Amino acid sequence: MINETAKAMSFYADERGASRLYAYLAGSEKDPALRARFAELARVENLHIAFWRAFLLKRGITTAEPSWFSFAWARLLRRILGTRHYLSLLEITEATTVDSYYDFLKSAVLEEAEKTDITRIIGDELGHEEELKSQFNALPKDNVRDFVMGMNDGLVELLGAVTGLSALYPMRPQTVGVNGLVVGLAGALSIAFATWASVRSQRQVNEGIRRKTDILFSVAPRRAQAELAKKLTQSGIPSDLTDEVTGKLASNKEAMIGLLTENTSVNEIRSALFTGAAYTIGLLFPVLPYFFARNSFTALILSVLFAGLALATVGSIITLTAGSNAFRRKIREMVITGLAAAAASYAFGRLMQAMFGIHA
Repeated sequence: MINETAKAMSFYADERGASRLYAYLAGSEKDPALRARFAELARVENLHIAFWRAFLLKRGITTAEPSWFSFAWARLLRRILGTRHYLSLLEITEATTVDSYYDFLKSAVLEEAEKTDITRIIGDELGHEEELKSQFNALPKDNVRDFVMGMNDGLVELLGAVTGLSALYPMRPQTVGVNGLVVGLAGALSIAFATWASVRSQRQVNEGIRRKTDILFSVAPRRAQAELAKKLTQSGIPSDLTDEVTGKLASNKEAMIGLLTENTSVNEIRSALFTGAAYTIGLLFPVLPYFFARNSFTALILSVLFAGLALATVGSIITLTAGSNAFRRKIREMVITGLAAAAASYAFGRLMQAMFGIHA
C-alpha cells in the first residue's frame, strides 16, 4: 500500500506540474492555434489531477503542491530551446509516463472504477504523445541517437585513455591532456567517417532493394504480390488478412514498394556531423581537468567526477529516447561500465609502467 500511494503521489505531482506548464505555455504563446492546443492539454491534465487527488483522499492521503523547482527548470529549458524544440523533448518523456501508468494499472490493487479511469488516462497520455509528436517535433530521432551514442563513446574512450596515461605521467597532467586531445580528435574524425560510411552504405542497399522491387512490380506483379504476402505472413498477420491486403494493394505500386522496403530518408552527412560533434563534446569532460590540475592524480579525480556526471546525463537521455522509465538502472549501467573501463585502463597503464620502466 505504501508503494502504491507513493506512486500515486508521484503521478499527482507530475500531472500538476504538466498542467501548470501547459497553462503557462498557453498564456505565453503568440500563435492562436498553439495557444488553443496548450489550453486543451492543460484542461485534460486538470482532469487527471482531480482523479489522483480523489484517489489519494480515499486512502487518507492529502495532496500538496509540487516543488517550484521543476516548473522553474521547465520554463528555463523552454526559453533556451524554444517552444518547438522543448516540446520535442517533452514528447519523449510522455512515453515514460505511459509506461509508469501501465505498470501501475497491472500491479496495483484497484477498484474497477479506478481501473477504468486509469485506462482512460493512459489513452489521454498516448494522445498527448502523438499530439506533441505530430505538431511540435523538431528533433530528428535518428540524430538524437547519433548524438547520444557519439557522446557516450567520447566519454568512455577518453576517460579510459587519460586514466591509463595518468598512471604513466603522474606529475605531468598537461602531457596527459594533450595526448588525450590528440587521441580524442582522431577518434572523433574516425567515428564520424565510420558513421557516414555505415549510413550511406545502408541507404544505398535500401535504395537498391527499392529499385529491384520497382522492377519486379513492373515485370512480374504477381510475384511482387507474393513477396508482399510472404513478408506480411512472417510479421504474424493471418493468411486470410494477408490475401485481402495484397489483393487491395495489387494496383497500388507505391504502397506495395513502401511495405516491401525500408525507409531511406536518413542523411549520412548529418548523422556523421552529429556523431563527430557529440564525440568531441564527450571527450572534453574527462580531458579538461588535466590542463588545470597540478598533478595527474588530482586531474584524474576531477576527470572521473565530471565523466560520471556526464555518463549519468547520457544514460538519462538514452532512457528518455527509448521511452523507458528505468532511469536508475540505466544510469547505474552507464556509470559503472564507464568507470570500470577507466579502472581497467589505469591498471594497464601501471602494468606498462612496471614492465618497461617508464617514469615521468
